[in-house]
Amino acid sequence: MNTPFPKHLVSTKFSPPRIGAKHVARADLLAQLQRMQYCRLALVTGSAGYGKTTLLAQWRQACLKAGAEVVWLSLTAEDKSYIDFCGALFAAMQRAGMAVEMDLPLESTSAAAMDASIAAIVEAAVDLPKDLYLFIDDYQHVEAPLAHRFMQKLLDHGPGNLHFVIASRVAPPLSLSRLRMMNQIVEIESAGLPFDLAETRAFIDENLGPGKINADELTLVQELTSGWPSCIQLIVIMLKNRPDTRAMLRDLVWRSSDLQTYLSEEVMAHLPAELAEFAVALSVLRRFSPALARAVTGNEHASDLVQRMESENLLIIRVDSDDRSAWYRFHPLFGEFLATRLAQREPEEARELHRRASRWFADHGQLAEAVRHASAGGDVEFAAEVIERSAPAKWSLEYLSPTLHLLERLPEEALFRHQKLLFMACLTVALTTRPAKAKAWLAHLRTEALAAYPEIARSLPLIHAAIAFQHDDTQSMIDALEPHRDVSIENPFLQFLLVSELCSAYAAAGRYADAKRMFDLHPIAPAERDNDMALVAQATHASTLLLEGNVREAERESAALLARSLQAVGRHSISANVSASVLADAWYELDRIDDARETIANRRGLLQSSGPEVMIRTSLCRVRLDLLQEGPDTALAFLQHQAAHFGSMRQPRAVATMLAEQVKVLLLKHDRARALEVASLLDELARTHADAQGHKAEIAALAALARARLTRDDQPEESLRSLQITREYAQSFGRGRLAALVDLLSATVFAEMKNADDAQACLVRAVESAQRLGLVRTFVDEGAPAGKLLARMVRERKLEGVALRYANELIDRFPESSVSDGATGSSRRSTGSKLQPVLTQREIEILGLVAQAMSNKRIALALNITLETVKWNLRNIFAKLGVSSRYDAMVWARKQDLIE
Repeated sequence: MNTPFPKHLVSTKFSPPRIGAKHVARADLLAQLQRMQYCRLALVTGSAGYGKTTLLAQWRQACLKAGAEVVWLSLTAEDKSYIDFCGALFAAMQRAGMAVEMDLPLESTSAAAMDASIAAIVEAAVDLPKDLYLFIDDYQHVEAPLAHRFMQKLLDHGPGNLHFVIASRVAPPLSLSRLRMMNQIVEIESAGLPFDLAETRAFIDENLGPGKINADELTLVQELTSGWPSCIQLIVIMLKNRPDTRAMLRDLVWRSSDLQTYLSEEVMAHLPAELAEFAVALSVLRRFSPALARAVTGNEHASDLVQRMESENLLIIRVDSDDRSAWYRFHPLFGEFLATRLAQREPEEARELHRRASRWFADHGQLAEAVRHASAGGDVEFAAEVIERSAPAKWSLEYLSPTLHLLERLPEEALFRHQKLLFMACLTVALTTRPAKAKAWLAHLRTEALAAYPEIARSLPLIHAAIAFQHDDTQSMIDALEPHRDVSIENPFLQFLLVSELCSAYAAAGRYADAKRMFDLHPIAPAERDNDMALVAQATHASTLLLEGNVREAERESAALLARSLQAVGRHSISANVSASVLADAWYELDRIDDARETIANRRGLLQSSGPEVMIRTSLCRVRLDLLQEGPDTALAFLQHQAAHFGSMRQPRAVATMLAEQVKVLLLKHDRARALEVASLLDELARTHADAQGHKAEIAALAALARARLTRDDQPEESLRSLQITREYAQSFGRGRLAALVDLLSATVFAEMKNADDAQACLVRAVESAQRLGLVRTFVDEGAPAGKLLARMVRERKLEGVALRYANELIDRFPESSVSDGATGSSRRSTGSKLQPVLTQREIEILGLVAQAMSNKRIALALNITLETVKWNLRNIFAKLGVSSRYDAMVWARKQDLIE
């Protein structure tokens, strides 16, 4: 007897969701699913809102385009039983044209009935003329063990043309080891589902329009959401409805009632009460292990509950750790949601959880977290006890930050009684841009009271040097530290701090050989390379390379350091900030505009609360990016803001740098009157610091450079005299980039004076320096005067050898208008008038993938070429089109109908 299919099944169960026009193609994930043509199962597991259904819908379209037979099945809570699941599954198969007229196991659950059904499905599938892909969404609703057994047998015995694509919030209880061994399964887990930065940008641009949020806001969205697609969609909706809330983006996300409702209804509502309470209690922790969870919650089943949270993809992420035990953290938004729930209850409950965590961390030697939790739990005495009994070898930057938070809560009288704590407090505030407070506290530090800590007592010069560093006082740093240069300090933290401070001071004084020798005197052992203070010292070395002008080497070293810092100590660490500052500057100089922008995006500390050199370097990079991408008015507004900020911090060199850059931008705007006003302020600053040494000696050089720009057209002799002042500074302090710029500007002045020999000599020096150091934007940013002079020198064969080859490369970086000579036509490579750029087929392919928001790495994978080949092609594209970013190149290609 044939059992009819259930009549109550609605057609929507077999209808895939519509993919809106404004979606992001998940290129990487779809590429993984391409293997499905050789596999029996694709299993996509992940938390609510992570885009599983959308990914399946995109893959369904790809299967249809490939000519396969496709059927869709969306499960609901009504399909949890064996009979209901099988009824829905068979109905879906019938829709695919499978002849499944059999005795359905709707009334019989015997093994024989199940085997007969499986055999009938296999025979029906074999008879299909092409591959069949059966998509099953929301498989987590299936609960009956018999239903899972049925599915298991279907996977084990199905023919090669029957493919299952299953999406589930939790890993289904299926035995998949055989499929894994036979390479018959494609698995995409929760960690692979979040959007990367490029996909987040593409999604926001599609829904809000290109350029509606800036790089800082984009990076903030990515950081807040960790690429969680549903949350990014909520943010887009909020920004559409209330564009004025962009400035409050972080608060907007936390306060969103839609987000709160989503988490309540889609995540918390499905949890058993015990698991929900367990998760809320753990929200006080930045990370947790089963053992820590048990100590904090008091729940004896903590290990099982943590394992269940992971298996059910409860918005937790496994954290890399050297510990044998597994460590986890909540998704930031989910963790904040849980913490809010906890805060709405009795406040004392949260404090007690913090105190328990503090004691557990202290017992396990993890002092930074012990102090942080003790402080959060209001247990100041225990936190002070932890610090007092801690060995100096345990010190780290991560440790000092929560320590300072605690120490600042102590009455100063108590702090002054604990001299070891006071030393740490002085050191910490000196390292965190508060030199005045460090100096005030230092007056209460008594050397005799530190007799029990001889190594600390000998380290007082490090505090004096840190204070001098924040004041840009190079010579005081050298005076304080040089007598201790060859001393080996047992405490690694203090040893690396000595290396970092003295390396920085030597570089500021132009003593680069001495700076590099610090790493020969105190080599960093391989085992210590990822120590947070060791990373800072290495980042200081990269900064030294950049200060010297060696852009290529600085880029190579800082890129590796930034990656290691992100992995070892996190995005907001000091080493990550210093490395990012160096890397962004290097990438800007190398004309990698998009990379530079993304590197400093949403890093406000680099602009406002870092060391002087980092703030200056990052501010210059940011304003030059703004000038390119936003325009001169945006650039000027930023410069004025930064000048005021640096003035409030009493940072004269930083103020001088912002004023000098204002002169340059105002001259680009042809606003000579305002440029003269700003230059007069800069001259006054230079007179105040006329006898400055070290870093502050740069102030006079910046003022002279500004005067040279102002007088270049109408007082060329005065311009050359001013450039000579800047040249002498650059030569005395070994500032390679500045020396090349002076030579370039001098060449343009000599050329205007019809002094061809001196113009040629200066330009040859400038180009040879550029080739040696890797300079690009130093030339391009000077615009038409530099571009036309370069082109003319090439055309008239005034350059030769290495200088000629690099001059040609530089010319290709200039926009055509900056190298064209109206009298002779284009001078680009001396090839006559410029033709429409011609892109190769490979370059067009790459731009097509750029338009899909693919990263360089993804493009390399998609085209089966190396990452360096992708970068080389992009550089060629930028040069041909006279653009500086992927976005501009993509827009050009679309206008030419080369890509969609």
